[in-house]
Amino acid sequence: MPELLHRTSLENQKQNLLGEVSYLKLKLADMEGKQGHGAERQHKAEGLVKELRILKDKVEHLEDQKLQYERQLTATKVKWVLIIIIIIVVSRGFNIPSLPTFRYIISMYFQKVLIYFYTHPYRLRRTQSAGLQAVDPDLSQFRRGGLRSTAGPRLTRTPESYDSSRDMNVPFSQWTKEQVCGWLEDYGLGQYVNLTRQWVENGQTLLSATPQDFEKEMGMKNPLHRKKLQLALKAFPTKVIEKSSQLDYIWVTRWLDDIGLPQYKDHFHEARVDGRMIQYLTVNDLLTLKVTSQLHHLSIKCAIHVLHANKFNPNCLRRRPGEEKQPSPSEVVQWSNHRVMEWLRAVDLAEFAPNLRGSGVHGGLIILEPRFSSETLALLLNIPPQKTLLRRHLATAFSTLVGHQATQEKREYGNATGHVPLTTTAKVKPKKLGFTQFSHLRKRKPDECADYICPIDSGAVTLNGVSRLPSTALRGCSPASDRQAAKRELVGIVAQANSPKL
Repeated sequence: MPELLHRTSLENQKQNLLGEVSYLKLKLADMEGKQGHGAERQHKAEGLVKELRILKDKVEHLEDQKLQYERQLTATKVKWVLIIIIIIVVSRGFNIPSLPTFRYIISMYFQKVLIYFYTHPYRLRRTQSAGLQAVDPDLSQFRRGGLRSTAGPRLTRTPESYDSSRDMNVPFSQWTKEQVCGWLEDYGLGQYVNLTRQWVENGQTLLSATPQDFEKEMGMKNPLHRKKLQLALKAFPTKVIEKSSQLDYIWVTRWLDDIGLPQYKDHFHEARVDGRMIQYLTVNDLLTLKVTSQLHHLSIKCAIHVLHANKFNPNCLRRRPGEEKQPSPSEVVQWSNHRVMEWLRAVDLAEFAPNLRGSGVHGGLIILEPRFSSETLALLLNIPPQKTLLRRHLATAFSTLVGHQATQEKREYGNATGHVPLTTTAKVKPKKLGFTQFSHLRKRKPDECADYICPIDSGAVTLNGVSRLPSTALRGCSPASDRQAAKRELVGIVAQANSPKL
């Protein structure tokens, strides 16, 4: 048993290290994709010039090797031509002098040919198209024009094109074209810079544009890219810096690791989902990101609520065990997926802990979701139903973990009429408007119609020291509550229609 615990602990450490390596690789790729400014850009440019000089020397060395190879090849060709001539002459029986004399004629001619090719080699003329000789190594500042314009996209932005006035003190509408393009590149949307430079006159062009304009003029086909740009442009006039806006899309990939959903990192990274977008994600947005599992929707919903409760603190999730002997629900709600696996090892269920990888189980889901019970956890851990003692042990440990009040709430929710148990195979379908909702569309604003996965102003309540979402905020992932809410809404509308008019 100690060997098994030690092995599982090593496996967990290995997975943690792999997650760290994956995160660092993404961070490194993002940092390489961004361009530095000021002294950093100058240093990189000087380093690039040095690398180009080294490459130039290597090219010259390769050309010299090529010339030597061509000389050897030419000599070989001459040698074989002479051999063929000798063979032809001998085979046709021509009258030739004695063999030693003939050999001496041939050898002298062969030597003259070799001497000619070695003393008069054919050398390629190197043009000045690359402009490397024009670069002064003593110059302390890299200037545009020293390299040809086809050097690459990393040299398209220079220190002269970056203006330090690109901050919150200058209205976005007054930003120049280069400032807007530089901001797009820093914001993770650099693939649209070329078309943007042809279309945008200043910042006001983007502020007054519609999503259709983004798709037509900038070639922005990805709807999540358009949403990311809209949210950023909407925040500029307010001049209020949200805490979530400080979390970039590289951090989001690390966050997916923490909540146990690393399989979606590529989709989120491609869509450039950052901290600001997280709080405005809808059900259809998650479906666009290939998140179709109902359980994973609930996992993301509860994880977003934990971020809201902690004011988008990037380090609010706990990945390692602390010194607490019996953690409270307010502490468990901040547990990451790795911390939950450590808890399983602490309650003698270490052999089942690796099954939680990619499950989306974290402390927020365990505490906040009323349908998540010990039976759901047993299904995710792949504990067979016939192992009743193991399941009973898990149920006891689970009740101790979530607390008496949460256990009672989950039991009452499970015994309610029309309750649908939470399964691991249920899928989420795209939201569609019912006939009862069309009458209210004209009265609503576009923002109010958005079905956010976790509404910002959801009126959260505090229960047992844990900030919880009310039942209305849990719509979209609970079929039973959705049906009951729709039925109550329909009954109210019918009653209002049948009431006598005054």
